[in-house]
Amino acid sequence: MRTGARLQAAIEFLTDMETRKRPAADAVRDWMLSHRFAGSKDRAEIGDMVFGALRWRQSSAFRFGEDAPRAWVLGAQRFGFNADADALIVAFNDPHAPPPPPDAERAVLLGETPASRLDGAPAFVRGDYPEWLDASLARAFGDERADEGASLAAPAPLDLRANTLKTTRDKLVGALGESPRLQGPPPVTQHAPDGVRIPWTQGRTFPWATEQAFVKGWFEVQDEGSQIAAALAGVTPGMQVADVCAGGGGKTLALAALMQNKGQIYAFDVDGRRLAPLHERLDRAGVRNVQVRAPARTKDVLADLHGKMDVVFVDAPCTGSGTWRRAPDSKWRLTPNALAKRLEEQQQALDLAAPLAKPGGRIVYVTCSVLPEENEDAVAGFLARNGDFAPAPLAVPAGPLADLVETCRQDADASRLQLTPRRAGCDGFFVASLRRR
Repeated sequence: MRTGARLQAAIEFLTDMETRKRPAADAVRDWMLSHRFAGSKDRAEIGDMVFGALRWRQSSAFRFGEDAPRAWVLGAQRFGFNADADALIVAFNDPHAPPPPPDAERAVLLGETPASRLDGAPAFVRGDYPEWLDASLARAFGDERADEGASLAAPAPLDLRANTLKTTRDKLVGALGESPRLQGPPPVTQHAPDGVRIPWTQGRTFPWATEQAFVKGWFEVQDEGSQIAAALAGVTPGMQVADVCAGGGGKTLALAALMQNKGQIYAFDVDGRRLAPLHERLDRAGVRNVQVRAPARTKDVLADLHGKMDVVFVDAPCTGSGTWRRAPDSKWRLTPNALAKRLEEQQQALDLAAPLAKPGGRIVYVTCSVLPEENEDAVAGFLARNGDFAPAPLAVPAGPLADLVETCRQDADASRLQLTPRRAGCDGFFVASLRRR
């Protein structure tokens, strides 16, 4: 397929998504299944076009004066991926391409209009996020919100966490360096001590699940921000830890490695179905200190843990605004009602966690969000209801994380911090530490 045909395919994807209100991943998957003739390069390129259009949808609509799939695709190619304007215009000569651009579109593509430069565009346009979230992001970032939003729109690398129960980061880097799918050893993450980074490359993907290093349990896919959040929990070998929003278990596995398989982690989730993948992941990773506790209909399966936990880890359900780099369609599907529902679930998760902490024990509250309603406000609401808890400094290990916490902390005693791609080079994660008196 030539560029023009790929452009047309991407526009068709997005039109179908808008018409049927489907997640981007579902639309892309179905198209791939029904167009098996498309090669791997075509699939990767079209996928990038679709997700790129969603990344930069707001600014593209502003540039072209139309909030429609064609404008999103053209804007992403020209201004997001920096495609050559003349080459992009020539691509429309393909018989399978969309109709050629009229004069107004050509002027935008060639950078001949003020809109091309986003002159006079408001912050939510320059930051490519929904207008209704502008007040929230202004609270979080002030005049820097457009830059922070833009960093959340850019493509993300693929981060891996070396499983130190089975290997070291250096050995993992060496093993991956021999992979024919990579061009030499990958770099390590800047802050997370066990992280390895596969840089994003347009039109290419890394099939990590087929790597022998993964099959042997040497690594898990985990963003550096998520790794940092687990490291700041301050767990050590021998502790008693409850992970009360364990889900698929990514952070459970990271905590188990930090504890060197010593002590005990109790993995729970109010939706027991989300725990299903965890058993296989624990086996592959060689984890032996995790008990999986699924919810029961007639009894409290955590009742025997009350007042006994050194750390209660709350990876709370949230909007996922900090992960817009990986799921750009989610920011356009987010609604005020959905945010309100997440806020309710966060308070429920914190209330579930509170009785588990022993005197002197800590709750570590984590979201993959940049919205203050889900972060600082959620912590403040919990503290207002629970006078026996107070903010406590994060447990910061020595090394590069100490400097990062100093840069990203949200308060004087470093009990809270906000990570973002712009500040820390990882997904947007919020971490807060609370100690029971």
